[in-house]
Amino acid sequence: MATITRSLSSKVNGNGESEIMLRLSVSRELRLRLKSGIFVEASRFRDGKFIMPRADRKTLSELQTISDSLGSLESRLISLCVNTPPNLLTKEFFEDAVMRHNHPELFESVPVSRNFFSTFNEYLDTTQDGTKLSSHYRVLARLLERFEKYRQKITHQPFTLRLEDFTGEMVDSFKQFVIDEPKIYERFPSLYKEVSEVVKSKRKPRKPEQRGHNAVIAIMKRLRAFFNWCVKRGYIDRTPFATCTSIGAEKYGTPYYITIEERDKIADHDFSFKPSLEIQRDIFIFQCLIGCRVSDLMEMTPDNIIDGAIEYLPNKTKNERPEVVRVPLNSRAKALVDKYKGKVIDGRLFPFISTQKYNDAIKSIFTLCGITRMVTVLNPKTGEEERKPLNKIASSHMARRTFVGNLYKKVKDPSLVGALSGHKEGSKAFARYRDIDEDIKKELVNLLD
Repeated sequence: MATITRSLSSKVNGNGESEIMLRLSVSRELRLRLKSGIFVEASRFRDGKFIMPRADRKTLSELQTISDSLGSLESRLISLCVNTPPNLLTKEFFEDAVMRHNHPELFESVPVSRNFFSTFNEYLDTTQDGTKLSSHYRVLARLLERFEKYRQKITHQPFTLRLEDFTGEMVDSFKQFVIDEPKIYERFPSLYKEVSEVVKSKRKPRKPEQRGHNAVIAIMKRLRAFFNWCVKRGYIDRTPFATCTSIGAEKYGTPYYITIEERDKIADHDFSFKPSLEIQRDIFIFQCLIGCRVSDLMEMTPDNIIDGAIEYLPNKTKNERPEVVRVPLNSRAKALVDKYKGKVIDGRLFPFISTQKYNDAIKSIFTLCGITRMVTVLNPKTGEEERKPLNKIASSHMARRTFVGNLYKKVKDPSLVGALSGHKEGSKAFARYRDIDEDIKKELVNLLD
């Protein structure tokens, strides 16, 4: 991944300012030193960071503007490194990019309106191609297409989605459309009779079901990511999300997971009467021991095991935070790997089936092992708490929660556990997996004795 480091030129201009220099490392073979065209007083810049005054509001505002401009330029350069063919990445290419960023007025003529869905497909091709989230973004594209047609229906006027015309108010309208789609289907069923033209799809849209709160928020976050990308590419000046009402935040209930005793009960259960379930049981236990997501688990091969540990790059965060997660394998995990060594024809670590069939098998495994205790869960559609037995709601993600929850109970250190699960420090998502249970509360209270 391309990186940028900052330094300050030793030369000073007539205003007593020095130019910020950028060291752009594109690859081992291509490292460039670029003039940023952005100047600052030497006393206000040290070790690549701006030194902000505490009381001088005018100077603070000026420095913040310079900092924002520099950050925007760096984002643009990194984006070009990712999305431009390597043979075009030259010093002249980047110098031109810096000039275009700092002096757009020199390159602007008559503004050209970009086709909304062509731009969206460009976004898919350059950022989501081959990722696990690509299907979710195609769903978003089809939603936006139906939203466009819906606006045409209710206004009885020509309406076309345009990047530059997408306002904060339209973001709010689209969110309401996503929430109300089942009702809209009843009113305008013709919107759902045609195959989508905006993304590669051969199936007609199905009758939409009521989406839960978290599902709506996830859709809006993907739309926001698309507009942030458009800003970085220079296609629009600002994201419409800057002026919309809050898109909200996901709501989650108390995390639930199985104990180490319950995990071992499943691991030691005799499934010789049904070998297919024994295989899925072994995969589930291995997942409990390394804490990865199922999308990462299903891609693992023996090559992921290095010096007694499993190493992988999480699919979910590899575009924004490409950090390798390394989890040492304990004796049980190593035994499971050895059990299937040389027996998997497609070269993967285990004989996987589809994600849905894997989840179905996990529920059957829990039932046969008698793991049926009741837990409180949040209904994703109604937002109400419900009581359900573990065997009815068990899934592959429970393995990840089991890993994180039980580790946290042992070490009580979010940073340490996060290093093994792939959560960044301070991650809001991490808090969903760890349960401050009664034992930990008692230990905390006893500190007061």
